[in-house]
Amino acid sequence: MKRILAVDDDIDILEVIQYILEDSGYEVETLTDGHYLFDKIREKQPDLILLDIMLGNLDGRDLCRIVKTRKETHDIPVILISASHDVSGTLNQIGGPNDYIAKPFDIDDLLRSISRQLNTAA
Repeated sequence: MKRILAVDDDIDILEVIQYILEDSGYEVETLTDGHYLFDKIREKQPDLILLDIMLGNLDGRDLCRIVKTRKETHDIPVILISASHDVSGTLNQIGGPNDYIAKPFDIDDLLRSISRQLNTAA
């Protein structure tokens, strides 16, 4: 079973994402504070990370860059999620996300993106 780490400071959004993804057969870990991202990655070894851009005083784009430039985590697909930023221009750049989804997101779009990234990474 594929493990997904969903990171968002909005607990309601995390609950919805967790429900949808578990219903689709994924194992889901959630995190509301980006400061603990790398602890959670080490602990749970996710196959994919869903990362909100607005994380309180943190920027998910910065966290994504760190994930993508660290040797031990650079192979983990990262999908950025945001209501206020269009980061599609950063796709395929060094340190950029593997995909981007705008909020409010369509459930089917989210599931397609996750499936595409996990199949690519496999």
